[in-house]
Amino acid sequence: MFSGIVQSLGTVREIHRRDGKARMTVATDRGFEGLELGESVAVNGVCLTVCQIMQNAFAVDMTAETLGRTSFKQVRPKARVNLERALTPAQKVSGHFVAGHIDQTGVVVEIDRGAGETLFRFEHPPELAPYLVEKGSVAVDGISLTVFACRDNRFSVSIIPFTLEHTNLNERKVGDHVNIECDMIGKYVYKACENFLNRSNGPGIDPDFLKRHGFV
Repeated sequence: MFSGIVQSLGTVREIHRRDGKARMTVATDRGFEGLELGESVAVNGVCLTVCQIMQNAFAVDMTAETLGRTSFKQVRPKARVNLERALTPAQKVSGHFVAGHIDQTGVVVEIDRGAGETLFRFEHPPELAPYLVEKGSVAVDGISLTVFACRDNRFSVSIIPFTLEHTNLNERKVGDHVNIECDMIGKYVYKACENFLNRSNGPGIDPDFLKRHGFV
């Protein structure tokens, strides 16, 4: 479990893909030491297991499911990645609960850089629309963010200068793919409502329904 608060940036040193699987080595910046074998680390929001430790670097293995569902199927050496170690019981949750299980990838469609904030707009697959609601939470490449302007299978986020400086968003360009994990609480609420009302016999659940009934 993670909180979506990026602790450090890393750099993809190498990635070897074979038979639908991959092993990736990530070089770490200072301040991200002390990893243990078997430890979970969120890399661009993807929960991965440390399988090898080197000086100022670690390696992870990725299955075909992980590659197919995340942006790692396109990542190249020298790419900067967001890193976060798993939460401990003593830590505060400054973002929101993030599982590290990516729902789908999205695409950067607009970047508007201003003096006090940078606005990013992302396009996402239609099936994620029920889980992305105004002022709700989302993890984009492992960064806990608040969404707005959710329409036409797109949503926007406002990035303050600190977040822009300390994450890989400062290197993102229009057309880049990002990992999206929708708020797990929202997904559970949606599923509970769907089961309760037996969606096959009713009008279905959408963001407007959840708002009318006080769920969001």
